[in-house]
Amino acid sequence: MARILAIDYGVKRTGIAVTDELQIIASGLTTVATSELLPFLKKYFSDENVELVLLGEPKQMNNMASQSEEGIQKFLKKFREQFPEKELKRVDERFTSKMAVQTMIDSGLKKKKRQNKALVDEISATIILQSYLYKL
Repeated sequence: MARILAIDYGVKRTGIAVTDELQIIASGLTTVATSELLPFLKKYFSDENVELVLLGEPKQMNNMASQSEEGIQKFLKKFREQFPEKELKRVDERFTSKMAVQTMIDSGLKKKKRQNKALVDEISATIILQSYLYKL
């Protein structure tokens, strides 16, 4: 089997999470500057077998697209041009940032570490991936 990779896309930084090769465990991989996301993915795809990419879909409470969707659509177009062979699915990412912060609190991280937005993005990507795996 191959890995599943999840992306929590942001204007400045993007959180990334992956499964193990058996697609059982979701783990945070890293956070990258959004401007470096496509080069990062190119290298990662050349090193690892990834069969599916999940891209967070931010929605408002009324189910309408959030303001960040415009930037995501631009990324999506570039992604599909560079990686036409990769299957990509969108996954609702409502509340993942709040859930990430709560996870950090529950795990006992000090306030200073909880303010690390890169860590919040990575955990958010992991939550996106876990929610997808749970539905399988």
